[in-house]
Amino acid sequence: MVWFWVLVLFTANLKLGLAHIHGGEQPLAKINILQTTVALHESASISAEPVLLGLKGEDTEWITVNFVNPKPSLDDWVGVFSPANPSACPPVNERKKQLPYICSAPIKYKYANESSSSYAKTGTASLRFQLINQRADFSFALFSGGLSDMTVTWTSGYDIDEAVPFVEWGRKGDLQVRSPAGTLTFKQNSMCGSPASTVGWRDPGFIHTSFLKDLWPNFVYMYRIGHLLYNGSVVWSKTYSFKSSPYPGQNSLQRVVIFGDMGKAERDGSNEYSDYQPGSLNTTDQLIRDLDNIDIVFHIGDLTYSNGYISQWDQFTAQVEPIASTVPYMIASGNHERDWPNSGSFYDTPDSGGECGVPAETMFYYPAENKAKFWYSTDYGLFHFCIADSEHDWREGSEQYRFIEQCLASVDRHRQPWLIFSAHRVLGYSSNDWYSQEGAYEEPMGRDGLQKLWQKYKVDIAFYGHVHNYERSCPIYQNQCVNKEKNHYSGTVNGTIHVVVGGAGSHLSKFSQLIPYWSIYRDYDFGFVKLTAFNQSSLLFEYKKSRDGKVYDSFTISREYKDVLACVHDGCEPTTLAS
Repeated sequence: MVWFWVLVLFTANLKLGLAHIHGGEQPLAKINILQTTVALHESASISAEPVLLGLKGEDTEWITVNFVNPKPSLDDWVGVFSPANPSACPPVNERKKQLPYICSAPIKYKYANESSSSYAKTGTASLRFQLINQRADFSFALFSGGLSDMTVTWTSGYDIDEAVPFVEWGRKGDLQVRSPAGTLTFKQNSMCGSPASTVGWRDPGFIHTSFLKDLWPNFVYMYRIGHLLYNGSVVWSKTYSFKSSPYPGQNSLQRVVIFGDMGKAERDGSNEYSDYQPGSLNTTDQLIRDLDNIDIVFHIGDLTYSNGYISQWDQFTAQVEPIASTVPYMIASGNHERDWPNSGSFYDTPDSGGECGVPAETMFYYPAENKAKFWYSTDYGLFHFCIADSEHDWREGSEQYRFIEQCLASVDRHRQPWLIFSAHRVLGYSSNDWYSQEGAYEEPMGRDGLQKLWQKYKVDIAFYGHVHNYERSCPIYQNQCVNKEKNHYSGTVNGTIHVVVGGAGSHLSKFSQLIPYWSIYRDYDFGFVKLTAFNQSSLLFEYKKSRDGKVYDSFTISREYKDVLACVHDGCEPTTLAS
């Protein structure tokens, strides 16, 4: 490996989000960071320009990197590091004696010959990288070799002893007020294992949360983020806006977007670790284009696919900031956020890369009583949402099972007729190939105890991710379709419609060859779902592809309050013959 590090600075950093009380695919990452070693070459050089970024308050800028290698090869690549000056470390859990490793993984990289086909002959080339403000300097390093055989809220740099964080906000055209913010962070020793605790570690900065209270429903509010320095000056973000939520039960147009498993990708064409979310940018961009027609977003697990490489959380929040700074961006926990052996997760797998839920629980606000138990309920106008945590025990008798029943039982269906259940893993129905091989078309033990709750409380739709495709079931109970209609449902709520919507970005999952009788529509492509409640009696469901934003599957529900009250199988209130 040859490297000459170049210092690049951003002047300030603010990233934020709101929370409510086949084209353009990139190659897979192939660099084996765990076997990258230090070996300096005195004749190689690398430079970058400009060296000072964000002079006009920008949070994103392009930089050109020029480099020379006297011994070029097709395997050469340029890595982006932040903080700068990556150093050497002894191997972790080594099996054999090796040279020192580099201590931190690059944020992303590009192959040296990407912009010049003659690089292998001349050893000279240049690359352009898009950098986001990550509260530290950047360096660039030129590497030779390292290819492996396998496929691999707001934040700032100010701690509370450096600046006081706050939000200045108010209704558009009115006087602005200031609300204080709390500050949290997490440390390397909070990680449960490698790579999050070793080569994937990067300081996350400081995560600030402010509560804007007593909002008037349906008003446009303006806001900006501030940090009051101890010399009396203030560092400001740009000004953002959002529309406050409707009053619970308000009879008006309300639009909800739901998807799972999106991840992130690099707009400058760079690769990155866990780079297997080829549909991510298409989904993000479609949502940004349609943002005037979206009121709230639910991302139901597998958020970043950082898998222990902490820098990727900054990459993800920068990608979704145009959405999350404008509408509430609600999340659920998935296996890639939480799971790690012997850490209390229901599944004893290493899918989080040692993060064991800490970054997700710290960086995003969600109204759970205990942040480590990622289940919660939330209202939006005519909707009531019960968000489950499939990475903790949901079975009958568990703490979460009691929460789910309380959440479903607590809704006033006269004010909020549309009852939605969601979890990351498929606790309902999916004809994904690995579920079909197990024969149950569900996560093992998934719907055993839950289906009687869905039926008893007449859940309209249940959403899941985890499986990277789209599938919609008939209204179903105990494996039986209870309605023969496919495009319009009316009258009594006889069963729950189950929807897999995990195709927002990550590599797609294959279906079983056999199409089950309950499967109404399947799509092996990237997409997301949009729900539109026109009023208390009419709901439109649409599945849209990320590639073009067009509707490929849809249905409507029309009903009155009396239809929700009606008696159905295993969903009847007790009666008496007494008068």
